[in-house]
Amino acid sequence: MTGRRKARTARNDGAVNRLRFLALTHGRPLWELAQAVRPVRRRLNAALIDSAIREMPPRPEPLSTMADYTSWTSLTDRSYSGRHLPPVSRAEDHRPSPEQAGELFVRGDTMIPCPRSTVLFAYFAQWFTDGFLRGDTGIPRDPRKNSSNHHIDLNQLYGLDEVAATALRTLEGGLLKSQVVEGGEFPPYLCANGEVKPEFAQLSVIRFAELTHAQRDTLFATGSDRGNIQIGFTMLTTLFLREHNRVARLLAKRHPHWDDERLFQTTRNILIVLLIKLVVEEYINHITPYHFRFTLDPRLSAMLARASWHRQNWASVEFNLVYRWHSLIPSHLSVGGRDLPMAQTLLGGPLLPEIGLGRLFEDASRQRAGRIGLFNTDPILREVDVASIADSRTLDLAPYNSYREHCRFPRVRRFEQISGDRRVVDALRERYRDVDDLDLYVGLFAEEPGSPDAILPPLLTKIIAIDAFSQALTNPLLATRVFTPATFSPYGARIIATTRTLSDVLHRNTPEDTRPRFVGMTRRAEP
Repeated sequence: MTGRRKARTARNDGAVNRLRFLALTHGRPLWELAQAVRPVRRRLNAALIDSAIREMPPRPEPLSTMADYTSWTSLTDRSYSGRHLPPVSRAEDHRPSPEQAGELFVRGDTMIPCPRSTVLFAYFAQWFTDGFLRGDTGIPRDPRKNSSNHHIDLNQLYGLDEVAATALRTLEGGLLKSQVVEGGEFPPYLCANGEVKPEFAQLSVIRFAELTHAQRDTLFATGSDRGNIQIGFTMLTTLFLREHNRVARLLAKRHPHWDDERLFQTTRNILIVLLIKLVVEEYINHITPYHFRFTLDPRLSAMLARASWHRQNWASVEFNLVYRWHSLIPSHLSVGGRDLPMAQTLLGGPLLPEIGLGRLFEDASRQRAGRIGLFNTDPILREVDVASIADSRTLDLAPYNSYREHCRFPRVRRFEQISGDRRVVDALRERYRDVDDLDLYVGLFAEEPGSPDAILPPLLTKIIAIDAFSQALTNPLLATRVFTPATFSPYGARIIATTRTLSDVLHRNTPEDTRPRFVGMTRRAEP
């Protein structure tokens, strides 16, 4: 993009932020030496995580989306979203309409590629965050509310409550219901002849009424109402279904006296922590361009247990907004050797047994994702960006500059301090009278990444680090007295300890595909 580097020297990230970034992205030999000494690595791991989270005031937040004042109910009713800053009402609003601001996100004929990420990263980001960043599902929808339990608990697989979990279980051997198609294990079908099967009456699917009977009969029964919405979501749920049943069968062999309930609950414990480990050790390490590699050390909780931020999880409305990474998704996706428009991968469940899980993961790992930023989202997703901006205004979210200040960045004074891309600067100036009018949602994605190799812009990176670490590491399964072999069984603890990547999980769960596959969120270096 022409002009992309011209204003980089005009950035206004502050000396402390720049020094920290430079320290973590330079001096690789020193970082590798420090990580080679286990006690040093553990202390650095805990210190860097703690430091990242402390960049913003800790939970509990004084306010939620319930009201513009604090009450006992607003501090305890988590059906409302948390909020980092108080609402800001405007007597006069000079901002562009949500539709006009939404035009800033729309991709042209060519996608700007991400320097490091694959489509698998995009799939995983959507699937993982949709487990706990769940907006209101009522009709009409209330942007103040959510349908989340605020935990990383694999509800994509197990459902949001025990009623849903029971519907998905065989109630024998700790297993989840499944079917074998073309030699591979998949979730059972939700419907027959266009109607939900009685055994799955407690499950739901978004926009179910809009589907034809033929489409309904292709839906899988999953814990999430979004489980069939997009092929990447369905792929990952299927993979974790296979891993659950694999682990449950192995535990049953080692503990023949355990009943179904204990087998199921222990397997669920293992898989939830397995997911958190993948989030920390593969997903977060992919996002950060640092030379230090974060780990989920069993001693980490003990080292951080007294931190001021170690509080009950409560996802914020801002955290929900920062995860609208629609620009990651290419307009055409490589699926089984075919180049399919994005729309054809929605409700893509039938493609899984046809192509095979291993091939689909490899295709996603070999295709480049788009770069996160303005002017890079497929037009089919434009309305989602428009709705995001409209929701943020309904909630009177503070402007972009206020969140920079809240996260210890200097306020910007000129549009050129946000981006060195002339197209972005001109488009912002055309729509916004002043930088202080800039919507948080637009500003987050207008910023340039801190370096050519970085994936996310600075403010987005900081909010993600703060909320992602503080939401993941307060999981009750990671508590010092819980994160033990007694909770997972010695064999389950070994599975957690020896699993580091999604590739590990995939290759032990594709018996129908014995070929080794490249599976990764980070692009493989080209020969």
